[in-house]
Amino acid sequence: MTVSLEDIHTARKRISDALIETPLNHSLTLSEITGTEIHLKFENLQYTGSFKGRGARNRLLDVPIGRGVIAMSAGNHAQGVAHHGTQLGLETTIVMPENTPFVKVARTRDLGATVELAGRDVMESAVRARQLAEERDLEFIHPFDDPLVIAGQGTLGLEMLEQNPDLDTIVAAVGGGGLASGLALAAAGHDRPVRVIGVQTERYPAMADRLADRPPTATVGSTIADGIAVSQPGELTSQILSDHDVEILVVSEAAIEEAIALLLEIEKTVVEGAGAAALAACMQYPDVFAGQKVGLVLCGGNIDPRTLSIVAVRGLANQGRLNRIRVELNDTPGGLALVSQVIADAAANVVQVDHDGLGSTGARSTILELRIDTLDRDHAYVVLDRIREAGISAKLLDW
Repeated sequence: MTVSLEDIHTARKRISDALIETPLNHSLTLSEITGTEIHLKFENLQYTGSFKGRGARNRLLDVPIGRGVIAMSAGNHAQGVAHHGTQLGLETTIVMPENTPFVKVARTRDLGATVELAGRDVMESAVRARQLAEERDLEFIHPFDDPLVIAGQGTLGLEMLEQNPDLDTIVAAVGGGGLASGLALAAAGHDRPVRVIGVQTERYPAMADRLADRPPTATVGSTIADGIAVSQPGELTSQILSDHDVEILVVSEAAIEEAIALLLEIEKTVVEGAGAAALAACMQYPDVFAGQKVGLVLCGGNIDPRTLSIVAVRGLANQGRLNRIRVELNDTPGGLALVSQVIADAAANVVQVDHDGLGSTGARSTILELRIDTLDRDHAYVVLDRIREAGISAKLLDW
């Protein structure tokens, strides 16, 4: 199996009527934060919420009308296959990991696919998908290790380099390697050198391990970046990334969470864990990108709303803007009002109060746990000092 630059140009012609050309925007604020010139490719704006529709569409165009297809996916490839399969008149079945967020399962079904949950991760889902493909004579649509899929993903690279020919580096999340492979092939055809860097979570660094020729270090389990939770990289994709000297950076779960929160607050855009991985790499490895024009692929926005809410709250806590304060005061009328007034006078805001009359040190005292909004951590300490100055015992709690 091979993929060429010509294959990518052909894919672009084949799929152009079904996918949008997403914007590539310069982010002044993120550039200041990371110390590099950041340009964001908003693939989360595609109809199915990710870049995966590119490769899925290109591959499905080669399936005979009337034949059923099957795929395994953690969500984005599933939605791409479901949507474009339905558009092309194909019956689609998707096998998804058992821990797939409900929102992704529901969306895949809404797009016309039959969904079965099996396996702890995508590779375990693949076993069931191939079994069903054989039993039902369905055409298997691989999410990354397929020439037509890779060529479709590579169209994203062509767009980026047309939108900004001066990019020095393109950064994208890596699961099985389909996107990074397509980007590397597109970059190789550019009229000036462009480096491609892949990013993996510390819990699923399978491609990084493969390219470094070291034993697998993946710790199969939950990750904020479920879209790239792949324990076995593709054979074709591994070869392409090796041939094009694509470097893989491994980032922490905390860095990915921080990147999700920053993109939400600064760019007003919602991304999933995989979609934030490229920005996480710029924050965790600033020296790698310093002084360059860097294109970051926001590869997907299909995040579970509950997960997003948790990340947003933790982001505020990590910035010192949301704080927990424990106070103990006499259990007499007006105590809570006094604490609230002190906090208000310090220009902070109470967002939640939990009262525990049994956990205090005395029978006539009570415990309050407050969540308060502040400008930053220093402001939180000012509020704490004001409460103590009012004669009330108080301390700042960890999250």
